[in-house]
Amino acid sequence: MNLRGRNKVSPEFSMSSMTDIVFLLLVFFLLTSPTITPEALDLILPKAKGKSSNVQNISVSITNKLQYYVDNERVSQSRLESTLKSKLSGTKEPTIILRAEEGVPIEKAVGVMDIANRNKYKVILAVKPE
Repeated sequence: MNLRGRNKVSPEFSMSSMTDIVFLLLVFFLLTSPTITPEALDLILPKAKGKSSNVQNISVSITNKLQYYVDNERVSQSRLESTLKSKLSGTKEPTIILRAEEGVPIEKAVGVMDIANRNKYKVILAVKPE
């Protein structure tokens, strides 16, 4: 009487599934790592259908003719930073609402964001609601 089974248990281990899991984890951590994303300005973009915050310290508007306005007061581009510093001095959390008209070159809007970044101001980009 043969009591041994016909099927033998193989003690071998396959590493292919383990390497697949390790590879997927590596790709996941590389994509979500904060060192890959570049440092950006502290920019808060409101959604087009939502409301922006009611806290408005100052607004900077740029027209199609590249004219700069700080709270409806026309300012030259060279005097923009000094005007913003004087108007935002003494505020606890200085915030700039940037209103760039459609068709304004992105370099002009980035120039205002650069001024805000150097002086540690927050920037909110105003959008037209849908």
